[in-house]
Amino acid sequence: MAKTPSKQSAKPPKKAGDKKKRSKKRVESYSSYIYKVMKQVHPDTGISKKGMSIMNSFIKDIFERIATEAGKLSTYNKKATLSSREIQTAVRLMLPGELAKHAVSE
Repeated sequence: MAKTPSKQSAKPPKKAGDKKKRSKKRVESYSSYIYKVMKQVHPDTGISKKGMSIMNSFIKDIFERIATEAGKLSTYNKKATLSSREIQTAVRLMLPGELAKHAVSE
C-alpha cells in the first residue's frame, strides 16, 4: 500500500518580527450624505475639505442636541422608548421658526 504525503498548512511559518495588522478605527462622518444633499440642491456647487469638516461638526452637534432633548422628553413622560413623536417635539424645540416647520414637514 502506497503512503500518502502528509498534509502541511498552506501558511508560511511565522517570523519573530511578524505582527497582526491592526484595522483602522472607523470615524463617524456625515460627509457623503452632506455631499449628496448638496448636489441635489445645488448640482453645480462644490465644497472644500474645511467646509465639509465644519458642516460635519454642525450636523453632529445638532444631532446630539436633538437626541438629548428627545431623551429628556421621554424621561418626563416616563417612557423608556424614544418614538418619532419625541424626536419631532425635540426638533420643534431646538430649531428656530421656519426651519423647524420645514424639518417637521419632511
